[in-house]
Order: sequence, then structure tokens, then C-alpha cells
Amino acid sequence: QWVYNILEKKAEADRIIHENPDPCNGFVIVPDFKWNQNQLDDLYLIALVHCREIKSLRDLTAEHLPLLRNILQEGKEAIVKRYGVPGSQLRIYLHYQPSYYHLHVHFTALGYDAPGTSVERAHLLADVIDNLAMDSMYYQKRALTFALRADELLFKKFQEAGRV
Repeated sequence: QWVYNILEKKAEADRIIHENPDPCNGFVIVPDFKWNQNQLDDLYLIALVHCREIKSLRDLTAEHLPLLRNILQEGKEAIVKRYGVPGSQLRIYLHYQPSYYHLHVHFTALGYDAPGTSVERAHLLADVIDNLAMDSMYYQKRALTFALRADELLFKKFQEAGRV
């Protein structure tokens, strides 16, 4: 619900760094709660898409390329304008599995070792765009490796099914 509150400007409207209002290919960028906004070394922003039907990386197809390209281009432009950090100094990625199921993209300072930037979890947005441009159904077909903590419900489900 907090994601929808941000998108509907019922909460945190003053924290929005950038918005593309298009209902299909638009998004908002807000600072992540993990970032105190006092220094750029650990810069951490999140792009939340307006479209509510896209839950995760698995839902993406070539149809979403305009949205993803908007996030990549406009996100970099907004960050350099607001913070002076060029796109070459950003890590821009999606998590799989995500921490919540509403498509969002992470923007972090390249030198910041943010939680979830490991290869088992982070998928670079530029790579996602390239993969979907080659094969519209790439993320429906592709086996995706991801790490789980022992206390996560999904891990327990895999244990019960004899998959771990």
C-alpha cells in the first residue's frame, strides 16, 4: 500500500525526485529509506512504475521496453541534474526475487556496496533491456538463480517440496 500511496501522492510527495506521469511508461523516483541523503557515497534511489500489473522481472516482455528505457534514461538525467552524479557512476538494477511485488528499479552509487547487489539477486537494467530486445519472453523462459535466507517462508516451501 505504501507504494500506491507514493504513486498517488498521498504520502511522500515532497520526496519525489522525478516523475514521468505516463500511466503505461511512467514512474516516480524517490530516495530509498536506507539512504539518509546526507552524502552521495551511499546514494540510493528507487524508481516505482505507475503500472500496477507489473509485479517483477518475470512479468517483463518487449512490450515494456519503452518503460524500461524511460527509467534508464530519465533516471540518469534526473540524478545528474539533482545530485551531480553521472550515469557512469550509478548501478541501476532490479532484484529477483524482489522484496515487494510492484516493479521497481534501484539506483545506487557505483562505489556503494548496497544490500542485494550480488549477482544472485541484482539484474542490471541495461542487461534486462538488451535481453528483452533479443527475446520478448526472455524472463518467462530463463532460469533465474536467487539466494534465500533460511528464515524466509519461500525457503521453507522449497524445503517442504524437497527442492533444497
